Amino acid sequence: MLLLAKEAGLYDPATGLSSIQPVPLFETVEDLQRAPAVMGELFQIPLYLNLLRGRASQSQTRPEASTSPPPVPLQEVMLGYSDSNKDSGFLSSNWEIHKAQQSLQETADRFSVALRIFHGRGGSVGRGGGPAYEAILAQPGRSIKGRIKITEQGEVLASKYNLPDLALYNLETVTTAVLQASILSNSFDDIKPWNATMEELAARSRRHYRQLIYEQPDLVDFFHQVTPIQEISQLQISSRPARRGGRKDLSSLRAIPWVFSWTQARFLLPSWYGVGTALEDFLQEAPEEHLKLLRYFYHKWPFFKMVVSKVEMTLAKVDLQIAEHYVRELSSPDDLARFTALFAQISEEFYLTRAKVLQITGHERLLDSDPDLQRSVYLRNGTIVPLGFLQVALLKRLRQYKDQAATGIIRSRYSQGELLRGALLTINGIAAGMRNTG
Repeated sequence: MLLLAKEAGLYDPATGLSSIQPVPLFETVEDLQRAPAVMGELFQIPLYLNLLRGRASQSQTRPEASTSPPPVPLQEVMLGYSDSNKDSGFLSSNWEIHKAQQSLQETADRFSVALRIFHGRGGSVGRGGGPAYEAILAQPGRSIKGRIKITEQGEVLASKYNLPDLALYNLETVTTAVLQASILSNSFDDIKPWNATMEELAARSRRHYRQLIYEQPDLVDFFHQVTPIQEISQLQISSRPARRGGRKDLSSLRAIPWVFSWTQARFLLPSWYGVGTALEDFLQEAPEEHLKLLRYFYHKWPFFKMVVSKVEMTLAKVDLQIAEHYVRELSSPDDLARFTALFAQISEEFYLTRAKVLQITGHERLLDSDPDLQRSVYLRNGTIVPLGFLQVALLKRLRQYKDQAATGIIRSRYSQGELLRGALLTINGIAAGMRNTG
């Protein structure tokens, strides 16, 4: 990248002055785990350190700059939430990002470089979304230091910035959280036994999630039949195709349509699956002692509370009755028995996760700690139920039309374009009601 910048006249290797700065992106679990080593190797390259120092001197424009100490070089690193979640599930993904921030800060400190983390959050919980204030306070204690960068997805721009008062409120909220996290940084992230417990929970959650997503032979067919992934791929709301390379396996599917499809069918599976089993296994080892410990985490450790709260909010948006309707109506007759068994497995994990979250939070119902959000979620859940039934009917007719077209005998009163347009309108409506796309 620097070579191309030099050829374009944007970077001078001799002086280190540059108009652009490389921002590495670490997103998959393996990339997040390697991030500190990669940055450590990068900081050992004299040419690269010279670039950081050159950019730091460019930014120092005060009159007393000649007498002040040299500015600290600044490195920005982007952490992605999408592919890591698709790869290992919600709990494991968030823990790997949390650990990466701690390790990257230690690496930057070792080379006397200031670090700014760029959070590639999506709008949905499955891609890092959720309340920004709590998310910022949940960052590792020394990783903020007055600096943070966050993406705001198109799906949340209107709800956060469409009105001047709303925009001001959201900017004030983020600014307050950054100041609070910088001045009153917590030390809970440095407690090694707590980290060991979280590592254990993340590993168990990841293992159970991958058993379903990557080791269950029926999952790919289940996903393609009972969610509107085929139709979402034709929705004109994205700058990129739904798949990499055009293959129809999960590895080539991008994270946004992956989350979007599960959300439309009201499963929201990537945001919670595996969490319940991880918590249950841990609690079974020492029921009273471990429950007391997890409740203490929830009340004292901002990171753990943020994770549990996001899972709680997602569970409140799940509607298994609607999800079962998708399974029953959209499965082919030959696959219905297998898919019903798979749905039962997913349902069992949902009820387990809900029970464990309520046990830890002490709530009687999901979101009892936030009545306004609870009322908002339940009202919106109810308003989009008719859209779910409409979507299933349209998807069924659309897929039947395609099957009939293949045989040359079409019995539908409506054209394929009319059916597709109707299905896409229901997708937009459900996304608006859920306040989540991907």
